[in-house]
Amino acid sequence: HASGLFCCCLTALLLLGGADDVEKEEEIAARDRNHIDNTLKLTEDKPKDDYSGALQKLRKIYQNAIRPLELSYKYNELRQHEITDGEITSKPMVLFLGPWSVGKSTMINYLLGLDDTPYQLYTGAEPTTSEFTVLMHGPKMKTIEGIVMAADSSRSFSPLEKFGQNFLEKLIGIEIPHKLLERVSFVDTPGIIENRKQQERGYPFNEVCQWFIDRADLIFVVFDPTKLDVGLELEMLFRQLKGRESQIRIILNKADSFATQELMRVYGALFWSLAPLINVTEPPRVYVSSFWADDYHPDTHRELFLKEEISLLEDLNQVIENRLENKIAFIRQHAIRVRIHALLVDRYIHTYKDKMTFFSDGELVFKDIIEDPDKYFIFKSILAKTNVSKFDLPNKEAYKDFFGVNPITSFKLLSQQCSYMGGCLLDKIEKAITHELPDLLGSIGLGKKPGALNCDVTGCGEAPKNRYRKH
Repeated sequence: HASGLFCCCLTALLLLGGADDVEKEEEIAARDRNHIDNTLKLTEDKPKDDYSGALQKLRKIYQNAIRPLELSYKYNELRQHEITDGEITSKPMVLFLGPWSVGKSTMINYLLGLDDTPYQLYTGAEPTTSEFTVLMHGPKMKTIEGIVMAADSSRSFSPLEKFGQNFLEKLIGIEIPHKLLERVSFVDTPGIIENRKQQERGYPFNEVCQWFIDRADLIFVVFDPTKLDVGLELEMLFRQLKGRESQIRIILNKADSFATQELMRVYGALFWSLAPLINVTEPPRVYVSSFWADDYHPDTHRELFLKEEISLLEDLNQVIENRLENKIAFIRQHAIRVRIHALLVDRYIHTYKDKMTFFSDGELVFKDIIEDPDKYFIFKSILAKTNVSKFDLPNKEAYKDFFGVNPITSFKLLSQQCSYMGGCLLDKIEKAITHELPDLLGSIGLGKKPGALNCDVTGCGEAPKNRYRKH
């Protein structure tokens, strides 16, 4: 009897074990990916958009009309943003930011279908990503070292050399023959670890993040429902995202691991944590889902999570579709800032020359102008110019540092920046802002109103509208 009872028990355990295995197989079943291909139109055999002609025109406008004034008044030293040919011709960039182990790398693996392939990004419960990983399109799968990426002037990453060799060792590129990467590039970043000092990374982490933020077309800030605490490094990150709210999308990942009531509380807690960091009237869009290859947990809101995922993919597709339109708007916005900077430097020079006498101490005179520019109406006089918005004026404090490095005597007046053959630099950049760039936008047929960027309609000083908001 004892042996018979043992056999029964063993059989029952084996059956239970088999049942558990079936449940595990059901739990780790792969998710259907058809909605990704359909939403991003990856299965369509449509002809590729040939943007090369329009991009060459854009590059020519920048080199001939914007770059000369930018160099003459050293705009790069004010904004620390130098535009290269590679940046003009580059694909849209999607940046993934957030705390460690929230699912950034897993999400990229899922979107690109890299799971169980040699180029699957390493994931795990512990902090796994220590490099800035750039995923790009290439004819075959290969890895590119950061030093090689920075040395290649045809790419948009050559300016990263300024962050030093320690950083370049933490930069890696992966080329993959994937249809989505033909139209967009992904950047995976190291997770934010609040108990680690910045200097322990060996390179200026926040400055590198700022470089990528300035160039990103879409920024996914990913959160885990169990990691909603906000520390100093995350606060710094959101300070760096100021002014880029239109490109930010917040993702509450791993949502299928919570019951409905718990998920509602987590959603509220996320907004409570982020409210002091996002000081805008309209908060960024928040997506609630679970972005990985495994199927959703049973007894969760499958339909809701799928709709959220499709909505996020539509956002991504909109950025891809508006690639050239956004690039022209970006260059035009840059040109407006360069023009305003040149006008301000010119006004500083005029004021300096007016206040200088034979007995004046030039250093003391200019120090007084720098300390209190409002006394000399420097910034207000710029607003009297045609189509200059007060919202586009740079910070007055920035010019203290700028002129601390660049003496006022090293610059020429705008009236002296003219030649018989080439014309005046100010006239050329104004022509680019008011006519050449809007005409280029109209010629590509992307805008519903090709003349919408004309200064007669919007004013040259008006910042471009939210490029990614659906109207």
